[in-house]
Amino acid sequence: MCAGRFAAVIRDLRPADLARVLEINQANVPEVGSVDAERLAWIVGMSPIALVAESDLGDGAEVAGFCLVLGDDAEYDSVNYSWFTERFDGFMYLDRVAVDAAARGRGFGTALYDEVERRMRGFDGVGHLALEVNVDPPNEPSLAFHARLGFVEVGQQDTPYGIRVSMQSRPLS
Repeated sequence: MCAGRFAAVIRDLRPADLARVLEINQANVPEVGSVDAERLAWIVGMSPIALVAESDLGDGAEVAGFCLVLGDDAEYDSVNYSWFTERFDGFMYLDRVAVDAAARGRGFGTALYDEVERRMRGFDGVGHLALEVNVDPPNEPSLAFHARLGFVEVGQQDTPYGIRVSMQSRPLS
């Protein structure tokens, strides 16, 4: 549960959640990459950790956020994922995490990350969580959030879609 007057339940993403997850994803572009329903389902299918944060915002339970995490051996064509696979072993890659605008600031992101770390402990040989955050254009809230959680920059790269990203990593605590 997260603090505040709204409760959150972190659970596995189910096929019935995909339309809502796509809606949240697309509302958070460019902080997360744009996808269509087919590509989203493909990424979910490769993700050993695919979670949603379900909350009761007053009109019944609804998916308020999600995250997708890949292992270091996925057949994923992301340039950011490839950057990590070329340099590191023993990591999991947080491909995308997003929270609905109406649910921000209520601890859903932190709750998702806590559950990701808890689940990562069940994978042999995994020592850290890797991800990227936009630095041009800057995603200041995400940079501050990840710094608070102990992520550090291990490099930067310019993407073919015109965004410069900070490549970040955090060891399992």
